[in-house]
Order: sequence, then C-alpha cells, then structure tokens
Amino acid sequence: MTFGTLYLIPVPLAENASAKSFTPYLTETINQINEYIVENSKTARRFLKEAGLKIPQSELIIHDYGKHNREGNLNEFFGGLLAGKDVGLMSEAGCPGIADPGAEIVALAHQKGIKVVPLVGPSSILLALMASGFNGQSFTFHGYLPIDKVQRSQKIKELENLAEKNNQTQLFIETPFRNNPMLEEILKTCNPQSRLCIACNLTANDEMVQTKTIAAWKKQVPDLHKKPVIFLLFKK
Repeated sequence: MTFGTLYLIPVPLAENASAKSFTPYLTETINQINEYIVENSKTARRFLKEAGLKIPQSELIIHDYGKHNREGNLNEFFGGLLAGKDVGLMSEAGCPGIADPGAEIVALAHQKGIKVVPLVGPSSILLALMASGFNGQSFTFHGYLPIDKVQRSQKIKELENLAEKNNQTQLFIETPFRNNPMLEEILKTCNPQSRLCIACNLTANDEMVQTKTIAAWKKQVPDLHKKPVIFLLFKK
C-alpha cells in the first residue's frame, strides 16, 4: 500500500502578511489537498482562503490538534495518510514543528514510514536571526525561560555567559503579556556591553527589528506588551 504525503504548510506570522508568506508552490499544493491537521481551525481556514484555496471549505476535512485535543490518540489523524491521501499540517502561525506541537505529528509520520515534505514559509526564529547581525553559524533557541524572577535572572545570566564562551547567539521568547517584565530583567541582569536584538511583530506593518547594546536599550526602553517578540542575546 502506498501512503500519502504529509505537507508541512507555514502560516503567516501577522495580520495582512499573506502576500509575504506563501509561494506559488504552496498555493498549488493546498489546491491538491482537502484534508488538514491543524492547531487552530479558524486560523487555518482563514489562511487557506487568503492563500488562494479554490476547493470549497465545506469539502475540507479538518482535524484539530489544539491544546484541548492533544491528550488523545494521535493515530486517529493518520487515517487519510495511511489510505494514500496527501494531508497538510498547519501551525497557528509560522512553521509547523518549529516551537510548535506539530512536531509530535511529524515524528509519528516518520515512525509510520510516511513521506514528510516541508514547504517554504516564515519562521519568526530564523527571520529574527537573519536580521539581528549576530552569529548565524552557531545559535540556540531556548523557548520560554522560567517564570520565577530569581530563576529567570539566573537563566539570562547563563545565556549571556554561553553567548560569550561559545560565540553563540542565544534566542528565547516570552508570553506576550510578560514581555515588558522580561525586557526589564534582561536590562537589569546583563553586562552593559552585551548586545540584545529585539525582533517584534515580524512581517507586520509595524515590524521592528533593532540590535543595540544593553546600555543603549536602557536609554530608550520600548513597550513590548502583548506583541509577539523574539529576544536574541550575543556577547563577543
């Protein structure tokens, strides 16, 4: 029996950013698929429409693997693939499997011998790294840092030391409503000459990517409340 292919379909990072986010091949691919595994069905349907879907939405099969549906058996999402149908995997924003629970779906697909094809699209982590001016040959993404203030401060200092010791860019994120306390902790903890890049609202109309020393950031602290941000630390 021939299995279907699992296509990893990137989703725009911001409102009104679809034109910056998809390729002709992506549009061609979604018009050959009518089954999807998605993190957010509303976001997925809107994006498919914006990306040029010609198949009626009523004909789509949408499997929801959002946070309330991850405790179940993931095998139930694979019926179409195992029967030979191509299926798309979509995150809520950005690339499936990158800082995204879709990695579990991809891992299971490999275990079952299903072909996995990643499509080109926006990754906030890579876009931030590209624009930072920091080391793109050696870098580490740490995801979320500890919420506890003492532990968070210790972790930031640890990342600063790693950046200097290994000549390595350190990337991390925070829940948007906690961005300002995170930035305050970074500015309080790090050496004045360490460099911090803040990549905010990537691909949006009000996108901001700026790299400065800690000392320079202290002179003009931006308001990052409720905005998607990637923080990048580097010290050389």
